[in-house]
Amino acid sequence: KFKKVLTPYKSRLSFSNFKAFLYHSTMNISKSGYRVFSANSTTACTELAKKITERLGVDLGKSVVYQESNRETRVDVKESVRGQDIFIIQTIPRDVNTAIMELLVMAYALKTNCAKNIIGVIPYFPYSKQCKMRKRGSIVCKLLASMLAKAGMLLYGLTHIITMDLHQKEIQGFFSFPVDNLRASPFLLQYIQEEIPDYRNAIIVAKSPSAAKRAQSYAERLRLGLAVMHGEAQCSESDMADGRHSPPPMSSGRTTSGHPGLELPLMMAKEKPPITVVGDVGGRIAIIVDDIIDDVEDFVAAAEILKERGAYKIYIMATHGLLSAEAPRLIEESAIDEVVVTNTVPHEVQKLQCPKIKTVDVSMILAEAIRRIHNGESMAYLFRNITVDD
Repeated sequence: KFKKVLTPYKSRLSFSNFKAFLYHSTMNISKSGYRVFSANSTTACTELAKKITERLGVDLGKSVVYQESNRETRVDVKESVRGQDIFIIQTIPRDVNTAIMELLVMAYALKTNCAKNIIGVIPYFPYSKQCKMRKRGSIVCKLLASMLAKAGMLLYGLTHIITMDLHQKEIQGFFSFPVDNLRASPFLLQYIQEEIPDYRNAIIVAKSPSAAKRAQSYAERLRLGLAVMHGEAQCSESDMADGRHSPPPMSSGRTTSGHPGLELPLMMAKEKPPITVVGDVGGRIAIIVDDIIDDVEDFVAAAEILKERGAYKIYIMATHGLLSAEAPRLIEESAIDEVVVTNTVPHEVQKLQCPKIKTVDVSMILAEAIRRIHNGESMAYLFRNITVDD
């Protein structure tokens, strides 16, 4: 009786059938693909995502991201993402805080729809300038990194980030998951060689001592000279007053003297010399390099000084062209001949306002990074000949 009951099940679940079932299951898992989504549905923000998907030969994921009437972010995913690697491309428009919420809400929506891995592609990482302590402020970049990391640890968010030219490379240490910090320098160097006539007569300029290492790296690769600007016209981050030395409010009966016998040496106040250019720019093309160009007053002032020193053409090369406020108008009216930025940040409106602004496409390296991460390949090829100072 017992044998008769088991016989039908035996024939259905034979070893060969079970083996075939396991094989097809394994094949289905190994063939699980990837999808690329844009975390913002506006035309300007999806442009980079479309270029990346064209290079990868895939369609852009179908989703709708919009703001409710009360300004809440809503994300609707329009296709299945079960068991797939998902790459969310978020270019940061003018409203930075909304962009962050769009990224987090979309990551959560995709994870609840059973996505396997979620990788954020954030070419310009927001709040990266706020990566140092200022007075009694806070390191907001660390806060944002912690938010993204916590989301990943709670299994509803990002597990990996691809970004480009972080403002300070030490920001990578803020994260508790992998961060690939790609470089735009090969594309900008190629632009210099192909698009600037007589670039051999150029000199690379650092508009402040803090940018000298990046400028030196460019100069060494192009076999050009180096000039560094410093002085009163510059307002670099390193010169901002910390402010934490100020004494607390004095209460009655409290003396201002310190501990008996403790005499700290008096710090002399910093005083910048008049603006100086270290290096000969006379009769040369001056190429100022930096990672971010946002408020352009410093760049405009630097261009005027370089013109006075004899430079006959002035170019600015930067990875992230935020170009806030009156930047296009100031550039158009200045001595700057051309501003070259990559498409990590949407700036089509600024280009219409100022024809001096040119764009270099970096979708190629972002697409290759996505392909390599999905296939489990080494990223070393994307960093070949890249130095620490790039």
